Amino acid sequence: MKSIKTCFVLVILMALAAISLSAIPSRDELSLEEDNETTYNDETSDDLSPAETGHEPTSLRGSIRFLSQIKPRVPMTCDKYPRVCHAKGSTGPDCCKKKCVNVMTDRLNCGKCGKKCKYSELCCKGQCVNPRSNIKHCGSCGNKCKKGSLCVYGMCSYA
Repeated sequence: MKSIKTCFVLVILMALAAISLSAIPSRDELSLEEDNETTYNDETSDDLSPAETGHEPTSLRGSIRFLSQIKPRVPMTCDKYPRVCHAKGSTGPDCCKKKCVNVMTDRLNCGKCGKKCKYSELCCKGQCVNPRSNIKHCGSCGNKCKKGSLCVYGMCSYA
């Protein structure tokens, strides 16, 4: 029971310390207040702009309106800009459903847009092939088995 009371007292002390520390202004806030006091004196009029007084406002209230005026960028899709697919770093030279793809290797667009390969197949040179049994693409695209061997479970073996 004593340990519960001790823990409770420690929690309350930590909460009070956090509240009191958040109420103390930081050095940056203090220096801003001092700058404001020294910059604005009795001679400064309220109708002068910040550019005329040489003092920039510290408030960010007007920034929301400024940010709302910026128009968001429209992504460049290949249906409107076909040259995007030919740019450096593009995923492929062909445009299918607003995306750049390579129809020679893409499983979802193998040979032409929208032609999907089965789950167990790969797209090799624009054709859907089964790499577990295809002699020309055994295990992966372009892995051709030697003459007289078979492709069994994706590996070239001799019969």
